[in-house]
Amino acid sequence: MAKVKALQIAGLSKDLQGWLAELVDLTVLHKQPDREQFLKEQGQQFEIVITNAGRGCSEALMAALPNLRVIFGWGVGYDKVDLPAAKSRNIAVTNTPDVLNECVADMTLAMILTQARQLIESERWLRADQWAATGQTPMGRKVTGKNLGIVGLGRIGVEVAKRAEAFSMPIRYHNRSPRQDVNYPYESSLLELARWSDYLVLLCPGGPETDGLIGREVLTALGKSSVLINIARGSVVDQDVLVEMLLAGEVGGAALDVFTDEPNYPKELLELSSVVMFPHIGSATEETRTAMSRLVADNLENYLKTGELLTPVEF
Repeated sequence: MAKVKALQIAGLSKDLQGWLAELVDLTVLHKQPDREQFLKEQGQQFEIVITNAGRGCSEALMAALPNLRVIFGWGVGYDKVDLPAAKSRNIAVTNTPDVLNECVADMTLAMILTQARQLIESERWLRADQWAATGQTPMGRKVTGKNLGIVGLGRIGVEVAKRAEAFSMPIRYHNRSPRQDVNYPYESSLLELARWSDYLVLLCPGGPETDGLIGREVLTALGKSSVLINIARGSVVDQDVLVEMLLAGEVGGAALDVFTDEPNYPKELLELSSVVMFPHIGSATEETRTAMSRLVADNLENYLKTGELLTPVEF
């Protein structure tokens, strides 16, 4: 029996490509000399697309694949998948939730500590042999006991809150609506949460509903002594305004793992000791990335056997 044809449209690990090739007849789009002509001539053959959170899947690509049934996504985010287009074509979408919760939460606390304690600046200072020369390391800020505001208390947010409790950090959160299964105080006003927070952590999903959610008004409320932590999506923040306010000293600092136009990032911030930036590594551990890849393969295998998906995106 012939294997179902699947189209890979984004970069994936060798392990995942190997697992997928055992299950389906896998074609890699970027290896085609003329992608547009290839899709025009062979697009109707593909029932499955394999992508990642950074690439997603556009309406134009869906239109070029008239028999597409499922988009399998590597990563928890799906804001770059055109969900209205998928819904109108009855195309299912999957992601890889839960398996990355712990490592993203670990990274969030690492970002807070790195920014607060000036760890990168101190390490650079040591490498520049300034210890003997000056005898004074860069001073940091205490984290224990500081107010932690969470925008988007989902599964990852709960893991972040658990870790923050170990630092005796008071915690409040802002969601579209309060949760009934947590004891953390709910703040209905994002502005009030920003005013209260020493560290404002963004963990909400990307997409139209949160595009530019954190703009000048919220950043002004956050103020000159508080810090923005973004490990959600670059689109959640008005990046130009954030850069402007950080350079002007109107926001106390930032720790950023995501940006609006990755892999590009605001180089103007490189000289600010109050800012630390990372290349979207929230889930980047061997264990978690392997688990994410395994979940994509398991999703695909289950779909081929039963027609059901293990982690469908609800939309």
